[in-house]
Amino acid sequence: MNKNEGRHTAEELLILKEAVENTNEGFVTINEDHRVIFFNQAAEKIFGYSRQEVLGHDLSVIMVPTCAKDHKGAVERYLKTGKGARIGHETELLATRKNGQQFPAAISFSVTRIGGKHFFTGLVRDLTETKVLQTKILQSERLAALGQLVAEITHEIKNPLMTIGGFARQLTKSLNNQKDLEKLNIIVAEVKRLEDLLSDLREYYLPRKLEPGPVDIRSLLQEIHSMVKADCEKRNIAVTMDFEDRSHLVEGDEARLKQVFINLIKNAMEATKSDGHIHIKVKGLKDHVQIQVTDDGPGISKEHWDKIFSPFFTTKTHGSGLGLCISKRILEDHPGGSITVTSKEGKGTTFEVLLPIYGQGDGT
Repeated sequence: MNKNEGRHTAEELLILKEAVENTNEGFVTINEDHRVIFFNQAAEKIFGYSRQEVLGHDLSVIMVPTCAKDHKGAVERYLKTGKGARIGHETELLATRKNGQQFPAAISFSVTRIGGKHFFTGLVRDLTETKVLQTKILQSERLAALGQLVAEITHEIKNPLMTIGGFARQLTKSLNNQKDLEKLNIIVAEVKRLEDLLSDLREYYLPRKLEPGPVDIRSLLQEIHSMVKADCEKRNIAVTMDFEDRSHLVEGDEARLKQVFINLIKNAMEATKSDGHIHIKVKGLKDHVQIQVTDDGPGISKEHWDKIFSPFFTTKTHGSGLGLCISKRILEDHPGGSITVTSKEGKGTTFEVLLPIYGQGDGT
């Protein structure tokens, strides 16, 4: 070999080394003893180990035990037979980071023979984000299919339900028999409950697009208070409202925000016993308006705390368990909107909503 050929070979090796070192995919090479002899920068990022911590160690340090055992067996079989089912193919397996976290990885295996010895190289891709995306796509497709099914079912049920409810309400006006009237009122109430359930299901699976604009939060809450006032008086529940002197315009979809606050206030009414108290407070912050709905009910138990915003979770005898879940989604669909809850058993619950001030911050 002349000097020029030697120089070219050295340059090519250097280029190849730099390319492998700086690629975004992990390169891990082991010898016949299953010990790591090469570990590039991408592999360091993927697995969380520095190369000094891995070089010379068995490959099992970065693989879950079952996968490590299978891989070691495959290497031994290849050395005996010269055949390997995984060589030249991409395989998915579970790998382990330095912090103990297991993650899905795609590995393409190749084998090189130099000086009578075999070296096995794995090209590693971290599939964590890919799997998360695939799961989201699958969930989205399932929700879309469920949404279509729910739309068809609710349409088929809603029309006859409205007819039943309409006739029942008409009959309540003409009946004089008290027992029959009580039965009809039960029918009317149950029809209303089913209509609400259908509405919640449709809202959950087929959410409407937001139509944002300026919303006077004080006027909205006063309107809702007027709607529930008679119900509260029947149960002797006091409702107090604490507004600042100035009005507050928030950025939002008025109809959807009305749905949220009706749900929060009705939840407070259901949690509050007779002679109880609900307090609604509105306060202006720098870029947001803070709305708190507080009741003096029994509070939320520790066992229910993590489920409070979960779909279909309810502690009530009746109810879809979708109200708070839908409310949370509506608020989070508003840029800068959020909802949190604080509660102590025996001391009541407070739901706190933040909405962006109209024309400011996240709502612009």
